[in-house]
Amino acid sequence: MRRLLLAAALAGFIGPLVAATEAPGAIQSLNRFFNEVKSYTAAFHQDLLDETGKPVQESTGRLWIERPNKFRWNYDKPYKQQIVGDGGKIWIHDEELQQVTVREMGQALLDTPAVLLAGKGRLEDQFTIKNLGTQGKLEWVQLVPRKKESGFEEFRIGFEKGKIRQLDLVDGLGQTTRYTLRDGMENVKISPARFVFEPPPGVDVVGEP
Repeated sequence: MRRLLLAAALAGFIGPLVAATEAPGAIQSLNRFFNEVKSYTAAFHQDLLDETGKPVQESTGRLWIERPNKFRWNYDKPYKQQIVGDGGKIWIHDEELQQVTVREMGQALLDTPAVLLAGKGRLEDQFTIKNLGTQGKLEWVQLVPRKKESGFEEFRIGFEKGKIRQLDLVDGLGQTTRYTLRDGMENVKISPARFVFEPPPGVDVVGEP
């Protein structure tokens, strides 16, 4: 289930955040990403850190998104798993368990980072946004959900030269899920087949397809 929480972080379209003249550093980069990027793909390295910052688990894979609300996250290590949003439902395929879980996207997004980028309306209506300044090579922005229903306490996005490089998600237990992105490509043509999922023969399907 944690991987579902990791899945859709870069998947939707939201309108302008703040006026460009008021948008320094990371907030300006955030504005640009939401306004100009319609599709995106990148390799990712994911780390789960406990409340003390100690690494607990790591995963690797690749993601694709196409706005609005279509995405695919393929995990290749340590376990193979696919998480696909087709615009209406979210499909989670765990190859080791031979199980597919399917959920309506609207409800599922409330419990995942997908609400950050795939929600409707203005991002600033859903989050309190704060510029955190520069740390190392990255410029950071913090987003705190206004609604308590969110599965996370805060999101932090790190930009390098205007491009997303890191995404930190902090949950209610103080654990952090950290994505480091590389080889990112914006506004690329992605085959529609990337966002279609058919359960393989013989797997258990949990939920309503």
